[in-house]
Amino acid sequence: MPDRTEPNEKPKIRLDNQLCFALYAASNAVGQHYQTLLKSYDLTYSQYLVLMALAEEDGISISRLARRLEVSKATMTPMLRRLESKGLLIRQIQEGNERQKIIALTEAGHKTWAKCCDISLDVFERTGLSVAEAQQVIRICAKIARD
Repeated sequence: MPDRTEPNEKPKIRLDNQLCFALYAASNAVGQHYQTLLKSYDLTYSQYLVLMALAEEDGISISRLARRLEVSKATMTPMLRRLESKGLLIRQIQEGNERQKIIALTEAGHKTWAKCCDISLDVFERTGLSVAEAQQVIRICAKIARD
């Protein structure tokens, strides 16, 4: 955290005591672990999150999926196209609403998820955190992310 300074004194801002940098560095480290482990499944971390979200709640609208993953619909479209081209999901027009598309995992998508769903456990082990520490970090991050 930044040191408090006197009114006319320049603040002593250091990279190693900045919350933003600590979160950034930790996110990059965790992301690297996922990237390494997901490579053999030909998935990106974002694609893995889509599979996870659909494994939790399949057959949902693009809008709902985007909200769940906290990204824009515009961000979802190219990602969904890539996953669809890999045969992992399908986009279907919602019955009664031609403008709304529903996203669902295919059989291949379910199988891929089943094969790679334990990656999160491997990443957790690589962090060296205890279960209690991980739960505390998750709570703190959720608190920061709240509007």
